[in-house]
Amino acid sequence: MTSTQLRSTRQRQIISQTLEQKTGFISAQELHKQIIEAGESIGLATVYRALQSMAEGGGVDVVRNLAGEMLFRACDSKSHHHHLVCQKCGLAIELESGAMETWADSLAAKYGFSQTSHQIEVFGVCPSCSAA
Repeated sequence: MTSTQLRSTRQRQIISQTLEQKTGFISAQELHKQIIEAGESIGLATVYRALQSMAEGGGVDVVRNLAGEMLFRACDSKSHHHHLVCQKCGLAIELESGAMETWADSLAAKYGFSQTSHQIEVFGVCPSCSAA
């Protein structure tokens, strides 16, 4: 293995470990900032590339917030699922997809589409943030 491959693996481990410490979704910029503040040296482009690769591999969930920004979170679930996300604190709850799958299939059929994929995210304010 070359030193570049080792460095890349180490950086990916740092990104993964930092994500696993979070309970909600986080932007790549905020993740990068936290890694730098922890004393690690890593480029923002490296964080983006690693997150994209990890998302493609299923180890990271990705949602877009209401402003369209991509947010990331470590994912333990290997099956297809959706999220209920707090707009204030970022808390995310994985939702079983049964009823949503039926709804997405019927919507596609209604308009003559062959459904190939979908992403459903529900945003709101969690009980803790509502109480504050």
